[in-house]
Amino acid sequence: MSNSAPDSLYAAREPIFPRRVKGSFRTLKWWIMGITLGIYYLTPWIRWDRGPNLPDQAVLIDLAGRRFYFFWIEIWPHEFYFVAGLLIMAGLGLFLFTSALGRVWCGYTCPQTVWTDLFMLVERWIEGDRNARVRLWQSGWTAKKVRLRAIKFAAWFLIALATGGAWIFYFADAPTLASQLVTFSAPPVAYTTMLILTATTFIFGGFMREQVCIYMCPWPRIQAAMMDSDTLTVAYREWRGEPRGKHRKAEGSEQLGDCIDCMACVNVCPMGIDIRDGQQMECITCALCIDACDDIMAKVGKERGLIDYLALSDQPREEAGEKPRPVWQHIFRTRTIIYTALWSLVGVGLVWALFVRSDFDVNVSPIRNPTYVTMSDGSIRNSYDMRLRNKNGEDRPYRIHVEGDNTLRVSLEGTVYETVMVPANETMTQRVYVIAPRDAGPSQADRTDIRFWIEDLASGERTHHDTIFNGRDDQ
Repeated sequence: MSNSAPDSLYAAREPIFPRRVKGSFRTLKWWIMGITLGIYYLTPWIRWDRGPNLPDQAVLIDLAGRRFYFFWIEIWPHEFYFVAGLLIMAGLGLFLFTSALGRVWCGYTCPQTVWTDLFMLVERWIEGDRNARVRLWQSGWTAKKVRLRAIKFAAWFLIALATGGAWIFYFADAPTLASQLVTFSAPPVAYTTMLILTATTFIFGGFMREQVCIYMCPWPRIQAAMMDSDTLTVAYREWRGEPRGKHRKAEGSEQLGDCIDCMACVNVCPMGIDIRDGQQMECITCALCIDACDDIMAKVGKERGLIDYLALSDQPREEAGEKPRPVWQHIFRTRTIIYTALWSLVGVGLVWALFVRSDFDVNVSPIRNPTYVTMSDGSIRNSYDMRLRNKNGEDRPYRIHVEGDNTLRVSLEGTVYETVMVPANETMTQRVYVIAPRDAGPSQADRTDIRFWIEDLASGERTHHDTIFNGRDDQ
């Protein structure tokens, strides 16, 4: 029996040091990073005047007031279907773009990708490009290494702190909370949340990086269901590049493909993979390998596109010397058209619901115990709890009356009038009584369908709620 120790199931992470690259896709990623980070950090500071008694922060998730504000849009708790609809649209949009262009979300707009790009940019500014960072990593702990690492970690911490701080500003008035944070008078939950987000941003963007995409994110394992042979994704034209070789002037070099095995595509990859090995789960379709390869092809006098956005279904055509199908034929196919139609349908439905919703809502709940009360004069009274929700920024008077039988009359608890004043941006419960005279039809019938009409006396807008009136059940 062998006494040798078993092989370890754990492999230590090999750090990746991507090389700087220039090109159209890298430029696109810079623009997307700048825009998305700008939106994230600056949005809580945008002001929006909604009138008195309402917050003036353009985007605010008001948990205490149970409201979500987005510029002129105000979402109440009972309107959570708007949030659900947006989540459905986000999912369908992710399916659509993945089906058409592979993991473009992962490569360009995923928060993990954006913040990792930012952290690597800072790292490159401080420690130098790939070769310098590799040498620094392999060297011992000198004063220079300690100094550069301290500066880098400090810069990363400031970015992470700004990230955590920006997040909590979405849940409270940003200027007020910022003042409380620096004077140490903010609620403990604000400091706790900011600390957690700062730590996760620092660790995920600075150290874990590609491991988050490979081991923590479920999307790489789901994407295969969204893609097919017509999906345009980053790939290597093997039929053009192989056999690869560096010595172009050696004997037999005319048999070599266009790939000179320079490793440029590998050295710029933030995931540390070789795109020439074919489709891989780790690939986030960032297309930086395309920029690197195109630059090399230009230097050696070869046609660009050895690595490019390709559809696998075009491979036989290209190998036969034919032109690939037009891009639009890959994008506009049955699957993507269905995703687009569903996405548009949900979007149109949300917009329609947004514009047709009323400025006030009503919900009526009959009191079941008892179902009715016999008054001293023999009349029958039913009780209802009416929830009136005033979404306006000012107090509004609402008049309540009932339809179903001309003998029915309405009485409101606490007032002799049929009008109730509901405070601005609040929900009020009003006890409402409906009374039927002793010999009237509703008092004699077991059940009578009735309709409450509620009118906003300030705007003239009306809404209704159908319910029943319970009469004597011993007839």
